[in-house]
Amino acid sequence: MISYFSKIQMGKLLLTMLKSTGVSLEVFFLTLLLSLPLALIIACGRMSRLKILSWVTNVFMLIIRGTPLMLQLIFVYFAPPYIFGHGLSRFTAAIVAMVINYACYFAEIYRGGIQSIAVGQYEASKVLGFTKSQTFFRIVVPQVVKRIIPAMGNEVITLVKDTALVQVLGVAELFHVAQTQSGRLVSVMPLFIAGVFYFIMNWVVSKTFDVVEKKLDYYK
Repeated sequence: MISYFSKIQMGKLLLTMLKSTGVSLEVFFLTLLLSLPLALIIACGRMSRLKILSWVTNVFMLIIRGTPLMLQLIFVYFAPPYIFGHGLSRFTAAIVAMVINYACYFAEIYRGGIQSIAVGQYEASKVLGFTKSQTFFRIVVPQVVKRIIPAMGNEVITLVKDTALVQVLGVAELFHVAQTQSGRLVSVMPLFIAGVFYFIMNWVVSKTFDVVEKKLDYYK
């Protein structure tokens, strides 16, 4: 039976970790909110008919996707003071690095979805009098969204887990606090609780994408 002292200790631990979960969720939502539109811009650059723009975008994406996210976090935080004379706060640097990284991955998903649309649909929309923007937003985008949902779901689930990497900059998110509390209490319980919290967050994300995918079944 858990002693009264242990109950108090557990309550304080849960409260501390819930607060740190709020930081993890903030990193998650900000990264998602900013990276999704940025990814569309990058995807358009990647598919541009301008060779130089397409080449520069492709090289940029290769660099970002070819280096560890942890290295990018460290670079974004420590490089600006040497280059510009002043840097970003730890949290801001973490968000900037996460947004750029995930925007590049989302951009490739977008590109794959857009290029999977048959050329005949563009031609048919042109015959029907649709402008290029109308064709893209009314005909292409709804189909692309349906096709990229599974891949996007996988990336978003990975994003939930990657929020733990911002601890390298000293941001007190869930995993950072779990490690600190585990060392202080000489117990693996904080790490177990953190695992449960991550599982719950990913379960919510997974179920959300399942619902969205079912809602879009009419595009079959």
